[in-house]
Amino acid sequence: MTLKLTSTALVHGGQIPSKYTCDGQDISPPLAWSGVPAEAKSLVLIVDDPDAPDPAAPKMTWVHWVLYNIPPSASVLPEAARQLPAGTLEGVNDWKRTGYGGPCPPIGRHRYFHKLYALDIVLPDLGKPSKANIETQIKGHVIAQAELVGTYQKRSERKF
Repeated sequence: MTLKLTSTALVHGGQIPSKYTCDGQDISPPLAWSGVPAEAKSLVLIVDDPDAPDPAAPKMTWVHWVLYNIPPSASVLPEAARQLPAGTLEGVNDWKRTGYGGPCPPIGRHRYFHKLYALDIVLPDLGKPSKANIETQIKGHVIAQAELVGTYQKRSERKF
């Protein structure tokens, strides 16, 4: 079985509903996964945007959400996830805070990657690590991964 990441609010490659962005309620979308390998000890979720600040000339990847040590027995994060599965720890996003920060692109249509990694280890408590720190820690320990991509462009920029 292959690790799969899905959402009832988002179709892979489709537009992220404004409810989950700075144009709306800025809450996390519901996420669900299946196919976690039996040997997985923990999961990591990273949501980022590689098109910042302008998709025509990207200069950085903007990090929206970092979760680690999600128990492999968990299979969902509900919409507006505030109560995380027991043992789940949070890293910091590029707003320098924990938690979800929704899409809010300054210009153009950006892609948002929701990446789920199954690991063969449980990470130590890293405090409030950055995405880069998590990526360093998981090197050599990823046994499966899944991705769900959505796009978003701010309402004020859309041509109706």
